[in-house]
Amino acid sequence: MTSKRLGLFGGSFNPIHVGHLILAERAAEELELEKVLFVPNSVSPLKAPEAYASGRDRLAMVRAAVRGNARFGVLDDEIRRGGTSYTFDTVAALSDRTSAKLYFLIGTDAVSDLDRWHRARELARRVTFAVLRRPGSERTQPPPWVEVSAPLIDISSSEIRDRIRAGRSVRYLVPDAAAAIVKKRRLYRNP
Repeated sequence: MTSKRLGLFGGSFNPIHVGHLILAERAAEELELEKVLFVPNSVSPLKAPEAYASGRDRLAMVRAAVRGNARFGVLDDEIRRGGTSYTFDTVAALSDRTSAKLYFLIGTDAVSDLDRWHRARELARRVTFAVLRRPGSERTQPPPWVEVSAPLIDISSSEIRDRIRAGRSVRYLVPDAAAAIVKKRRLYRNP
């Protein structure tokens, strides 16, 4: 590898689950990324607010989940900035701090919304999109993107929140360290 390559994996991570970690690991391997930075958002401009844990709680879960994997890190810029999170703003700020080639990990479920993203065309000039296939998503042939071969993992954060509200187990769905935070802080208990 001649130059530093960083992956950015943005999302609400509400909560983070093993599917996120598996996809990030596969992307790191396949794209030869030195590090994958998980970027929990503060407020998504494209999702209706629902049973969200606070930014502080989601950040704590992500940090706990990636601890112990030297290839993973956490970028807390969007949580610290607060308000509506725009990937372009995060990438622009990060670009001021690094000369690394940036790959933005995106699920095929989010590809159809990309034209609605803030400054999407400018963002596409600053990053290479690495498309992660999701169950039920169509294969895409986007412009200058790369597709990451990864298992189709049918786990969703909304399913996990529903299971927690119903008093059902999330063992093997949520990393143990993140699940401990969910339990201790009694997250997702009320609709």
